[in-house]
Amino acid sequence: MQELSVVGVRVELPGNQPIVLLKEASGDRYLPIWIGAVEATAIAFEQQGVKPARPLTHDLLRDVLTALGSPLQLVEITELKDTVFYAELVIGDGVRVSARPSDAIALALRVGATIQCSEQVLDAVGIVIPDEQEDEVERFREFLDQVSPEDFAG
Repeated sequence: MQELSVVGVRVELPGNQPIVLLKEASGDRYLPIWIGAVEATAIAFEQQGVKPARPLTHDLLRDVLTALGSPLQLVEITELKDTVFYAELVIGDGVRVSARPSDAIALALRVGATIQCSEQVLDAVGIVIPDEQEDEVERFREFLDQVSPEDFAG
């Protein structure tokens, strides 16, 4: 397993499909995962420090886990089958719960949990961005600073 950090979310054109981009913490591979608009908004809200008046689903799950004394320890993106990513939440004393990676990432950001990905998934779909394309990643980060979570509303 390799640790990943969340670069951010954006909408891929022309299909207007949200994507979350993760980067290998100790390497140079990126992992793009296409996600739903609701999950993109939840991730963007957390990254931008937006606190809704009422808890979103991921906030609710965080609060339930806290109330039960079973904090989220780790998120693992475990496999890719037929273009569908799979993840697991590692909760409390090692209880594993299957989850969509987008939901797992949104929850991990809320509690500061580590996100990891299997080497097999990174080998299969991880991309290396050459140095000359690092400017594109920087432009992506600048885009994230300017985008509003409402931009992801369907």
